[in-house]
Amino acid sequence: MASPIIITLIFLFLHYSAEAKRTYIVRVKHSDKPESFSTHHDWYTWKLQSISTDPQSQTESESPLLYTYKTSFNGFSAFLDTEEAESLLRSDSILDVFEDPVYTLDTTRTPEFLGLNSEFGVASGYSGHASNGVIIGVLDTGVWPESKSYDDYGMPEIPSKWKGECESGPDFDSKLCNKKLIGARSFSKGFQMSSGGGGFSTKRESVSPRDVDGHGTHTSSTAAGSAVTNASFLGYAAGTARGMATGARVATYKVCWSSGCFGSDILAAMDRAILDGVDVLSLSLGGGSAPYYRDTIAIGSFSAMEKGVFVSCSAGNSGPTRSSVANVAPWVMTVGAGTLDRDFPAYANLGNGKRLVGVSLYSGEGMGTKPLELVYNKGNSSSSNLCLPGSLDPTTVRGKIVVCDRGVNARVEKGAVVRDAGGLGMIMANTAASGEELVADSHLLPAIAVGKKTGDLLREYIKSDSNPTALLVFKGTVLDVHPSPVVAAFSSRGPNTVTPEILKPDVIGPGVNILAGWSDAIGPTGLDKDSRRTQFNIMSGTSMSCPHISGLAGLLKAAHPEWSPSAIKSALMTTAYNLDNTNSPLRDAADNSLSNPHAHGSGHVDPQKALSPGLVYDISTEEYIRFLCSLDYTVDHIVAIVKRPSVNCSNKFSNPGQLNYPSFSVLFGGKRVVRYTREVTNVGAANSVYKVVVNGAPSVGISVKPSKLAFRSVGEKKRYTVTFVSKKGVSLTNKAEFGSITWSNPQHQVRSPVAFSWNRF
Repeated sequence: MASPIIITLIFLFLHYSAEAKRTYIVRVKHSDKPESFSTHHDWYTWKLQSISTDPQSQTESESPLLYTYKTSFNGFSAFLDTEEAESLLRSDSILDVFEDPVYTLDTTRTPEFLGLNSEFGVASGYSGHASNGVIIGVLDTGVWPESKSYDDYGMPEIPSKWKGECESGPDFDSKLCNKKLIGARSFSKGFQMSSGGGGFSTKRESVSPRDVDGHGTHTSSTAAGSAVTNASFLGYAAGTARGMATGARVATYKVCWSSGCFGSDILAAMDRAILDGVDVLSLSLGGGSAPYYRDTIAIGSFSAMEKGVFVSCSAGNSGPTRSSVANVAPWVMTVGAGTLDRDFPAYANLGNGKRLVGVSLYSGEGMGTKPLELVYNKGNSSSSNLCLPGSLDPTTVRGKIVVCDRGVNARVEKGAVVRDAGGLGMIMANTAASGEELVADSHLLPAIAVGKKTGDLLREYIKSDSNPTALLVFKGTVLDVHPSPVVAAFSSRGPNTVTPEILKPDVIGPGVNILAGWSDAIGPTGLDKDSRRTQFNIMSGTSMSCPHISGLAGLLKAAHPEWSPSAIKSALMTTAYNLDNTNSPLRDAADNSLSNPHAHGSGHVDPQKALSPGLVYDISTEEYIRFLCSLDYTVDHIVAIVKRPSVNCSNKFSNPGQLNYPSFSVLFGGKRVVRYTREVTNVGAANSVYKVVVNGAPSVGISVKPSKLAFRSVGEKKRYTVTFVSKKGVSLTNKAEFGSITWSNPQHQVRSPVAFSWNRF
């Protein structure tokens, strides 16, 4: 009988071997496939068998091959150990092997706020029903097909270009798809391998297109949900809920699971969506920054762009931290978040007579009229101020209102922690990290959220008063809030760390307290202990702003089917506005200061103006390749992105900022003069004349030649050159400055923001 020590060593060895296996994405020289193999799939299978360290993986059912990519990427993904991955990399036909990246989700009133109505653009003679031919693909957590947001009443037959399908699953019947929800697929091989080789980690997980998280239903219904009357979230935000492109079709691709969204699954879904025939791809997910040749979303979206598919991605929820913006590839629309002119006010009436203003979506019974004692930072641990699980002492908080600092754990979880400890209410107070931004939540107990300044007053009151008390009061829904929009504090910021010469984010859209469809599999807070069910939910995040722009892109695609993705992107960017509804410059919720293009990009989208932008900045695939050639990438790196046998970089840009982008980001980097040339295409009337208006920065001189552009015909292109000169005496600094360049005539203002920096951030 083996000794316990030997058994333990064997167990540790097996455990280590199992741990060493992980998913890798493998880039292959596509043209190297031997003629003896009929398909690339067969060739990849043979290559994996030839380097396998596990004899049992020789059968098809045990094959380590997960996906073979056909459109979005040249190569495959496979479940390998380190030795196998290194062996692959030694092969001449294998160009790169890297670990599967994991991405995270960036988590009624908006049509009116954006100036849309049931017949979008009536004044322009354009009917929103023209979007019936547009297909919006959403990569997310799946779909709840029974939602009224996917009602297909009155919709014509599915466009003949659609090549996709509706998958069946244990809890998903393909018959649930219809003329609105025309496709539903799921991609889980990368996720399953990360979970130990095949199992699902929670009972609630569903290996089908069904959305058991809610996020995917929320985003897809925001982009293109049908109009649903008498919609609300537990009485809040009552009205008609509808997506941006109500006539468009929805195709959902489930790529996000309990532990994240895996690059191998995302690539497979993008691959499929392009082949299926989508017109727009919407991805409300991201995860940091990486060189484009290692960014699976950037690689997949390049193929989509080349096929004429518009790709919209969320900027991330890591604001107000500088240089936190994700999804920065120039062929992607990167979307930040702003507020609406709708709010959900709630108040805390303090025992000292002061009234604190906050927000809440609490919908249960109120607190009555009797004030309760306030407690703060009294518990079992040093984290009691954050109301982390297990941090509160029931004997201290029972029957009281607990003040919790925002941060670390989920906002709604803090309320659950208070309730479980016997507290009767909560006030969540912002710290410096969140500033004055207020996000309403559907708490499980009476609770409100307040900003940092109010929170500081509250904390001081509790500290200085021998008997601090409060009464929480909830006021429902309020419209026509001023000022709005305001840039959300959580919205990720530039500058762009991958390519500083490209300004990101591109625009902001509605992303705070957004009402949209929801899954019946989960409560509105997402907590297991939340037994409530609702057809609609209110959520905040760049996850919510991204599908707004995806839907608007669908409307523009329907109105201008001849426009390229870059033309649609340009129209949305150059017509965006920078003044709020008080006619003042956009502000930043983080500290109520004036916002800038590193936070809001070109500004807040204005779909009515985007319908007729006057001029557009168009970009061809070849120009994107010239851009990539200007970076410090090898030819192999560029081939990884553009998926061609070879790339000629003899005609590269001298500077990445030479790309014909609708905005400018000038990095002086020790030089005093930077010169960019742009080309605009007339999509307005013939015989249009534009004059330039320059808004400079204190430390930079700007000159534009020519200063007037005259177009004789529609579709005519004109070039202009901008010279930026850093004034003498400007010291190298991390401080950025901003300006703008606007081509103007009585009908159109084609505005480009300009960001200046003197060294890399």
